[in-house]
Amino acid sequence: MKKVVLITGASSGIGYDTAIELKEKGFIVYGAARRLDRLNKLKEKDINIIELDVTKEESMSSCVSTIIEREGKIDILINNAGYGSYGAIENVTMEEARKQIEVNIFGLARMTQLVLPNMRKNKFGKIVNISSMGGKMYTPFGGWYHATKFAVEGFSDCLRMEVEPFGIDVIIVEPGGIKTEWGIIAAENLKNSSLGGAYENTALDASNHMRQLYSGEKLTSPKVIAKTICKAVTANKPKTRYLVGYGAKPAVFLRRILSDRMFDKIIKKL
Repeated sequence: MKKVVLITGASSGIGYDTAIELKEKGFIVYGAARRLDRLNKLKEKDINIIELDVTKEESMSSCVSTIIEREGKIDILINNAGYGSYGAIENVTMEEARKQIEVNIFGLARMTQLVLPNMRKNKFGKIVNISSMGGKMYTPFGGWYHATKFAVEGFSDCLRMEVEPFGIDVIIVEPGGIKTEWGIIAAENLKNSSLGGAYENTALDASNHMRQLYSGEKLTSPKVIAKTICKAVTANKPKTRYLVGYGAKPAVFLRRILSDRMFDKIIKKL
């Protein structure tokens, strides 16, 4: 019997390419996003699309219940919805900080809660949480974003131990630099939040560097992450973590072996 997959944040980037990859591998795929019109390219490829806003309880509950009514189950949840809001901690409004946490951690957590009863009933499930190398290391002006990804790491580790007796795997994917809209959005947020403030000069330098990096050709294609996710969900015994993409392994390795002060110096230079 074909496995049923729900992918949040499927309108572009990693979520979009993962939907296509899993569809080609024979899965029944549901690509979810806030705006259905942005999912039309997936619909054209005969992939199921469904509306989902991970900041609204009614939308999340409706999404999960609709799929279970249609298919009888959800075997795999890929929590991919998220974004990067960059800016000096002093400058980012608490409203924006709460929104970042609401999308990147609370939405992920609630979607997980909603699929677990069905997975426990079937004694099978795989929950893939898209974290980041930013959940293992840090950069200036990324305080709120890194806070959410560090939270995803800890949340996932606790969840893994809780649900393992029910035949459910929890998998963390930690992408490095991926060529998506994420970096351009983060750079713009950083620029806008820093204008006229005490951090303006260094923040604008960082913003310009991010824009240049994410507009270039160095970064990893989201298709690489999609293939990694496919590998993880088809493995009988998947790894607990998959660290993949531009800069991910060396950055996390340096964070592991260097002191805080030494790592700070290197990151500031970069």
